[in-house]
Amino acid sequence: MADKLFLGGGGEGYGEPQNLTLKYANRHGLIAGATGTGKTVTLQILAEGFSNAGVPVILADVKGDLSGLAKPGSASHKLHEAFTSRAGKIGFADFSYHSCPVTFWDLYGEQGHPVRTTVAEMGPLLLARLLELSEAQEGILNIAFRLSDEEGLPLLDLKDLQALLVWLGENRSQLSLRYGNVSTASIGAIQRRLLVLENQGGAGLFGEPALVLSDLMRCDASGKGMVNILAADKLMAAPGLYSTFLLWLLSELFEELPEVGDPDKPRLVFFFDEAHLLFEDAPKALIDKVEQVARLIRSKGVGIYFITQNPADVPEDILGQLGNRIQHALRAFTAKDRKNLRLAAETYRENPRFSTEDAIREVGVGEAVTSMLETKGVPGVVERTLIRPPSSQLGPVTAEERKKLLQTSDMSGKYDAPLDRRSAYEILAQRAQSAAQEAEAAEQVAEAAPQPAEREFNAARRYSGSRVSRSTSKGYRQKDTFTSAMSEAVIKELKGTTGRRIVRGILGSLFKGR
Repeated sequence: MADKLFLGGGGEGYGEPQNLTLKYANRHGLIAGATGTGKTVTLQILAEGFSNAGVPVILADVKGDLSGLAKPGSASHKLHEAFTSRAGKIGFADFSYHSCPVTFWDLYGEQGHPVRTTVAEMGPLLLARLLELSEAQEGILNIAFRLSDEEGLPLLDLKDLQALLVWLGENRSQLSLRYGNVSTASIGAIQRRLLVLENQGGAGLFGEPALVLSDLMRCDASGKGMVNILAADKLMAAPGLYSTFLLWLLSELFEELPEVGDPDKPRLVFFFDEAHLLFEDAPKALIDKVEQVARLIRSKGVGIYFITQNPADVPEDILGQLGNRIQHALRAFTAKDRKNLRLAAETYRENPRFSTEDAIREVGVGEAVTSMLETKGVPGVVERTLIRPPSSQLGPVTAEERKKLLQTSDMSGKYDAPLDRRSAYEILAQRAQSAAQEAEAAEQVAEAAPQPAEREFNAARRYSGSRVSRSTSKGYRQKDTFTSAMSEAVIKELKGTTGRRIVRGILGSLFKGR
């Protein structure tokens, strides 16, 4: 069916075939279940379905397995017989092996095309979350972003932000009167967190050329939606960077895409794997932002699907907006596990044929408890479902195959070379150089001109010399010689830089008064 994605279905002991209606696919969804229960394969078959329907997809490949979407499955695979048997059992008559058009991306630029954004586009809220800043430190970061706008200092990469923070610290006395206390300790803490981010490889995320969102929303020549795969196996070593980047990407989609109302199919589907990383220890302001985006972005034709081990990982206000649900098995080993299992079961529309709680506990690998939105967006009755087999390769492609796909990609060469244009770092460096040159020129002029103190001493010498010349006393001549020697020594000292500073600072006011 052109307007639906086939997920799986019946067989003995199972309910009706389950389909995801494309018209309601932008009402968001949830894929949950314990480790090893089949969440990754479910994500894979959903990505295949959306791509075949002409809907571009963005997903993170946490374990490296999803790169197999770029290659068709094979009859020589060890699970081929099991796949064909299941396809017959659930009535999947159209089952065949085929690949999807795939573009690989990587924040580190190793397993895909580099992904970059600017510091300014990231914004202070997400950057503060990425750096794990305190409230006071976040306030300093907000001041830095405000000064960037007011002073015309573009923040493109980390060195721009680091230079601006140095400038902020040097001018903190004047700026504190306007923006409140600017603490050098807070500035130092932010600089240290930026250093940690650099050590984690996060500096490569910031810079230009920045990612153009339209490059994530392409279709190939045959009309299939592009599957954009973000390499996240290495990225998971820095979970804060992983979750913040995906949240930034979601926020950018929300800000830039126009309203499209209620389309027949989504313009884009966004899969957020390991969703618990987004919400762990997240401040309320950030969770409110996610809730707002989830509520409003569907009117822009974007569907969000959270993948996590337990529905309890997702805040209740956001969970209530996830209409399409695929629940793999949950294990209940502790009292807390049993409570979470019961709460998960209560979120489904009951089926009188079986206990939802028991079904969630009992379904095996490749099976799930599902509920899809039906006519007018009403949640369907919960069903036990055998998930259909994937048409693309189960497991990763080889390094050589990935390299070839990168070389033949439409994005090849567009983002590979970084661009370092004039921004805050260069502007502040030029200002400092100009100020140093002006100070040096002023110093040279000051050295060439006679100093006020020197003029005073010269006058004193002339006055003293005229009086001594009138006397023939030997005592006066000895005194005159001593006075002249002292005057010459003092004048010589005052001609030096240190001497001039002393005279300007201490004697200058006296001379001015005279």
